[in-house]
Amino acid sequence: MGQKINPLGFRLGTTQHHHSFWFAQPKNYSAGLQEDEKIRNCIRNYVQKNRKISSGFEGIARIEIKKRIDLIQVVIHIGFPNLLIDGQTRGIEELQMNVQKEFFSMKRRLNIGITRVEKPYGQPNILAEYLALQLKNRVSFRKAMKKAIELTEQTGTKGIQVQIAGRIDGKEIARVEWIREGRVPLQTIQAKIDYCSYTIRTIYGVLGIKIWIFVDEE
Repeated sequence: MGQKINPLGFRLGTTQHHHSFWFAQPKNYSAGLQEDEKIRNCIRNYVQKNRKISSGFEGIARIEIKKRIDLIQVVIHIGFPNLLIDGQTRGIEELQMNVQKEFFSMKRRLNIGITRVEKPYGQPNILAEYLALQLKNRVSFRKAMKKAIELTEQTGTKGIQVQIAGRIDGKEIARVEWIREGRVPLQTIQAKIDYCSYTIRTIYGVLGIKIWIFVDEE
């Protein structure tokens, strides 16, 4: 079970919570999910377009969406707020205008806020982006994985597991490589585990990155 089910969905309602908060009728449920996905993709594309060249990645941990009758509230949890734009207030307004233009048919107001993540490298999404950047720069996958684990251990986590699958280092036969440090109890529901699945495109093909981080046990 630990390897065949998403750790976040497995713990939903105990140690994990939803990233979207809204109610809809069954016939409108799929449209609401598609709208959330479009909003998240629009925000990620904007941040990626306006990020600083020296950073190399977005640094977004997660995007939470709360919907009301006349308002859509979006909270961006980002590890490096400076990546969004030099002037944070101006950057939020510009981002809000771009998303509003993209969804011109929305009759509800849009409100976007930014929350800074205290320990960015303790978030699996940010760590996966860092690992993908290292692999794109032709860094050895073992060296990149060990460096990612070192960055995570500095945040005080109890365990981490990193897995890379695909044509690693351009080999003809795809394989799976993984490394674990500390405890990662996948079948313990009370264990708070953050998880992400990230895809990276290389000249040899697509690589899949999976990261499990054991934060705490309640």
